[in-house]
Amino acid sequence: MSERTSFTSRRGMLFGAAAVSAGAFLTGCTSNDDKDAKPAGNGQSAADNTPGKHVTIGFAGPQADHGWLNAINDNAKSRAGKYPDITLEITEGSNDTAAQIGQIETLINKKVDVLVILPADGKALTQVGLKAMRAGIPVVNLDRIFNTPQAYRCWIGGDNYGMGLNAGRYIGEKLKGKSDARVVELAGLDNLELTKQRTQGFDDALKNYPNITKVARQAADFTVESGQAKMAQLLQAQSKFDALWNHDDDQGVGALRAIEQAGRSDFMMVGGAGALAAFQAIKQDKGVLKATVLYPPTMAASAIDLARALGQGKGVGGLAEYEIPASLTLYSAVVDKDNVDQYMPTGFK
Repeated sequence: MSERTSFTSRRGMLFGAAAVSAGAFLTGCTSNDDKDAKPAGNGQSAADNTPGKHVTIGFAGPQADHGWLNAINDNAKSRAGKYPDITLEITEGSNDTAAQIGQIETLINKKVDVLVILPADGKALTQVGLKAMRAGIPVVNLDRIFNTPQAYRCWIGGDNYGMGLNAGRYIGEKLKGKSDARVVELAGLDNLELTKQRTQGFDDALKNYPNITKVARQAADFTVESGQAKMAQLLQAQSKFDALWNHDDDQGVGALRAIEQAGRSDFMMVGGAGALAAFQAIKQDKGVLKATVLYPPTMAASAIDLARALGQGKGVGGLAEYEIPASLTLYSAVVDKDNVDQYMPTGFK
């Protein structure tokens, strides 16, 4: 996800297929099979589960006051706990830029081997990323990106445009046989670049379906309360539509309340992120929620794998290069009743 100018939420849980796109590149880091612990290209060793050089990883993120961010922390802690050669120094987390900078500077002063940073504000924390890199501490920039690649060694995060694109494709395929189909969108905070990217991807996907018109869009702010209020406004303004895309499963809890209160069941709903409650509703298949598009917080587990490989001077399984990639964008898979059991273990509360 690109940086945010103010804090908001995004979410997930540890292992499972939600991080398949990352896992494909990190097989050597995560496999328990000796056959996977093969050298990378030109004889370079790939990171694996065999204990190696000890690595102290500093982990700094914003305050975990939302489901997705709490899952980010859980992923990082759980993944680090699987490696006896990792010590994880994790900060308390803060949405105050100055406080988070101070926490990262403390980790720099402790001379950790590698830093994993999910900044509350990528732009505002760029300088402390640069400070770490200049001190010889490689940085894995998680999700909200710094302003310059000089501030990090590797970026790993989600695909906001792809999230919208896949939501639009899923809805488009479901409605492609319906003439004059109408869809509405419940977006996130409009001052965030990530929201704009999600909407752009959705709109671009719908261009492939000339029978579909987006008739309304309402911006919420990634909370249950805002989801309920803004969805109620959409329902009042739009007496008939065929599909709804909601950017975020947390605000989707409120949206579903508004839908139930209005007694509406004449459309399908697609969510976003991958909350456990959304997966359960999709599996039960008794309401309007039929699918959700992932923004996998398993990225934090993969960030720990990447940091460990950096600290041990290794590459990753599945790639021929000596070094880990400079960037890794996760895939936004669509979860519906056909594959929800596969993804259920990754759902976050």
